[in-house]
Amino acid sequence: MSAVKFDEGRLMSVLVAPIVSEKATMVAEKSNAVTFKVLQNATKPEIKAAVELMFKVEVQGVSVVNTKGKTKRFGKTIGRRDNVRKAYVTLKAGQELNLSGEAA
Repeated sequence: MSAVKFDEGRLMSVLVAPIVSEKATMVAEKSNAVTFKVLQNATKPEIKAAVELMFKVEVQGVSVVNTKGKTKRFGKTIGRRDNVRKAYVTLKAGQELNLSGEAA
Protein backbone atom coordinates (compact mmCIF):
# COMPACT_ATOMS: atom_id res chain seq x y z
CA MET A 1 0.00 0.00 0.00
CA SER A 2 2.95 2.32 0.68
CA ALA A 3 3.19 3.45 -2.93
CA VAL A 4 3.62 7.15 -2.05
CA LYS A 5 7.22 8.11 -1.29
CA PHE A 6 7.98 11.02 1.02
CA ASP A 7 11.18 13.00 1.34
CA GLU A 8 13.04 11.45 4.27
CA GLY A 9 14.44 14.80 5.42
CA ARG A 10 10.92 16.22 5.63
CA LEU A 11 9.65 13.15 7.50
CA MET A 12 12.35 13.66 10.12
CA SER A 13 11.04 17.16 10.81
CA VAL A 14 7.28 16.36 10.71
CA LEU A 15 7.15 15.15 14.33
CA VAL A 16 8.03 18.13 16.54
CA ALA A 17 7.73 16.54 19.99
CA PRO A 18 5.83 13.85 21.88
CA ILE A 19 3.04 15.25 24.06
CA VAL A 20 3.20 13.96 27.62
CA SER A 21 0.08 14.98 29.53
CA GLU A 22 -2.65 13.33 31.58
CA LYS A 23 -4.96 13.19 28.59
CA ALA A 24 -2.26 11.76 26.31
CA THR A 25 -1.47 9.07 28.90
CA MET A 26 -5.15 8.14 29.26
CA VAL A 27 -5.54 7.86 25.48
CA ALA A 28 -2.36 5.75 25.30
CA GLU A 29 -3.65 3.29 27.90
CA LYS A 30 -7.15 3.08 26.46
CA SER A 31 -6.55 2.82 22.72
CA ASN A 32 -2.81 2.15 22.21
CA ALA A 33 -2.32 5.63 20.71
CA VAL A 34 0.65 7.98 21.02
CA THR A 35 0.28 11.76 20.87
CA PHE A 36 2.71 14.02 18.99
CA LYS A 37 2.99 17.72 18.32
CA VAL A 38 3.43 17.96 14.54
CA LEU A 39 4.13 20.62 11.92
CA GLN A 40 1.18 22.88 11.09
CA ASN A 41 1.14 21.71 7.46
CA ALA A 42 1.76 17.99 8.08
CA THR A 43 -0.68 15.58 6.44
CA LYS A 44 -1.99 12.33 7.90
CA PRO A 45 -0.08 10.10 5.43
CA GLU A 46 3.12 12.05 6.19
CA ILE A 47 2.63 11.62 9.94
CA LYS A 48 2.00 7.89 9.50
CA ALA A 49 5.12 7.49 7.34
CA ALA A 50 7.22 9.52 9.79
CA VAL A 51 6.19 7.43 12.83
CA GLU A 52 6.76 4.16 10.94
CA LEU A 53 10.17 5.36 9.72
CA MET A 54 11.44 6.70 13.03
CA PHE A 55 10.08 4.12 15.48
CA LYS A 56 9.85 0.99 13.26
CA VAL A 57 6.23 0.27 14.25
CA GLU A 58 3.03 -0.39 12.30
CA VAL A 59 0.47 2.43 12.41
CA GLN A 60 -3.25 1.65 12.27
CA GLY A 61 -4.55 5.21 11.94
CA VAL A 62 -3.88 8.90 12.51
CA SER A 63 -6.29 11.47 13.96
CA VAL A 64 -5.38 15.15 13.87
CA VAL A 65 -6.52 18.06 16.06
CA ASN A 66 -5.80 21.73 15.40
CA THR A 67 -5.75 23.84 18.57
CA LYS A 68 -5.90 27.63 18.30
CA GLY A 69 -3.30 29.49 20.37
CA LYS A 70 -4.63 31.42 23.35
CA THR A 71 -4.20 35.17 23.72
CA LYS A 72 -2.16 35.96 26.83
CA ARG A 73 -1.15 39.21 28.49
CA PHE A 74 2.30 40.03 29.80
CA GLY A 75 1.70 43.24 31.74
CA LYS A 76 0.64 45.79 29.13
CA THR A 77 1.64 43.83 26.05
CA ILE A 78 -0.67 41.27 24.53
CA GLY A 79 0.92 38.13 23.13
CA ARG A 80 -0.42 35.00 21.54
CA ARG A 81 0.57 31.39 21.99
CA ASP A 82 1.33 29.39 18.88
CA ASN A 83 -1.32 27.30 17.19
CA VAL A 84 -0.70 23.61 17.83
CA ARG A 85 -1.44 20.64 15.57
CA LYS A 86 -1.65 17.39 17.52
CA ALA A 87 -1.59 13.93 16.00
CA TYR A 88 -3.05 10.92 17.81
CA VAL A 89 -1.27 7.96 16.20
CA THR A 90 -3.03 4.63 16.84
CA LEU A 91 -0.71 1.64 16.69
CA LYS A 92 -1.71 -1.83 15.50
CA ALA A 93 -2.38 -4.43 18.18
CA GLY A 94 0.79 -5.80 19.74
CA GLN A 95 2.87 -2.80 18.65
CA GLU A 96 4.60 -0.67 21.27
CA LEU A 97 6.40 2.64 21.05
CA ASN A 98 9.31 3.40 23.36
CA LEU A 99 9.61 7.15 24.02
CA SER A 100 11.85 6.91 27.08
CA GLY A 101 14.99 7.32 25.01
CA GLU A 102 16.89 4.04 25.44
CA ALA A 103 17.18 1.83 22.38
CA ALA A 104 15.10 -1.33 22.27
